[in-house]
Amino acid sequence: MGILASDVVPFSQARANLSDLAEQVKGGAEKIITKNGESYVALINAERLDYYHRLERERIHLLLIDEAAQGLDDVAAGRVKDARQTIQRIKRRRAA
Repeated sequence: MGILASDVVPFSQARANLSDLAEQVKGGAEKIITKNGESYVALINAERLDYYHRLERERIHLLLIDEAAQGLDDVAAGRVKDARQTIQRIKRRRAA
C-alpha cells in the first residue's frame, strides 16, 4: 500500500480534522502527520497496528530459530569451545 499526497497531513490540519481523519483510517487509509514540514507521527487503524506487532514478534521468533539452528550446526561441526574453560582463559589473561 503506497502513501498518497493526500495521506500526508500537517499537524494543525490533523488537529482540526481528527474525526474525519480517524474515519478515513478506520476505512483503510494510513495518514502521516507532519510537524514543521517533516514526518512526525502516523495515524493507522488499531487492528493494523496489532497486526504489525504480531508480524514483528513472528520475525523475532524466526530469527531466534535461525540462530538456534546455526548453533546446532556449529555443535555438529565441532565449532564449539567449553564455556568454563574459555572464561578461565579470559580471566587468566586479564589478571596477567
